[in-house]
Amino acid sequence: MPNLHNSLILAAYIVIFFIGLPANLLALRAFVGRVRQPNPAPIHILLLSLTLADLLLLLLLPFKIIEAASDFRWYLPKLVCALMGFGFYSSTYCSTWLLAGISLERYLGVAFPVRYKLSRRPLYGVIAVLVAWTLSFGHCTVVIIVQYLNSTQRATDVSETTCYVNFTREQLRLVLPVRLELCLVLFFIPMVVTIFCYWRFVWIMLTQPHVGTQRRRRAVGLAVVSLLNFLVCFGPYNISHLVGFHMKESPKWRAEAVVFSSLNAGLDPLLFYFSSSVVRRTFGKGLQALRHQGSSLLGRRGRQTAEVAVANGDRAVSQAEGGPSSDFTTD
Repeated sequence: MPNLHNSLILAAYIVIFFIGLPANLLALRAFVGRVRQPNPAPIHILLLSLTLADLLLLLLLPFKIIEAASDFRWYLPKLVCALMGFGFYSSTYCSTWLLAGISLERYLGVAFPVRYKLSRRPLYGVIAVLVAWTLSFGHCTVVIIVQYLNSTQRATDVSETTCYVNFTREQLRLVLPVRLELCLVLFFIPMVVTIFCYWRFVWIMLTQPHVGTQRRRRAVGLAVVSLLNFLVCFGPYNISHLVGFHMKESPKWRAEAVVFSSLNAGLDPLLFYFSSSVVRRTFGKGLQALRHQGSSLLGRRGRQTAEVAVANGDRAVSQAEGGPSSDFTTD
């Protein structure tokens, strides 16, 4: 049985998994429908890719749950440790540049609305997504490299092994400089881009007299959620890279920092909600269907009423998918 500290980490992973998975699946349904429309906007391609990155992390989270439940002893094959780490950390760092791309798209849409509408192409979104995935997967290949340096090390004072917890001096000479580069290239640079773009984005939205109150609130909400992603979710994990490089060893609180980095998969659906009317309609439809199903089970409503509500929700989503591609572009 895990101790109290590891039990809290285990509980956090379980909560993130059960909150993030259904929310991201609903967002995936909405964005796939929107991207399949003719000439999808780059923002929807970016949001779809961010959803896929979150789902990759969530699908790998059960391995983290098993690890925490085993007091961070690794009983699975070494190859599973390498592949899990590669996918887990690649999806995390892919999210940082995708968030930066989303912030840049929002800023350009309100700062240069006419020029942006005339020049935006789906290809630009595809290129941005490929760059983000290439940067993240390319940098995180160190996870596979360390696997060949015997990454599953023996745990302290016991015969079991751990997965990327205990490192030899040979491993640290490779891992620590790469972690520092990850922190600079895949965290600080996209964070600076995101802060600048949302600062300008929110300022423009708040100072434009024709922008409605609801759009202003969504703009502020979008900026706040994005900054929380960087500061609360990605911040502690990347600060651990700086501390580890300075101390020449992994900090003791690295496991807690990894939990915070996983939290972005549960926080991103809020970003989707503020970003896209398609997601708002889809989330509303899902909640409406759950409410009617619950009422039907309690005998308050019949199955026919629930089916009518779901059908109405489908029509609403369909209408939203054919609607404007951006909620924030100033005309």
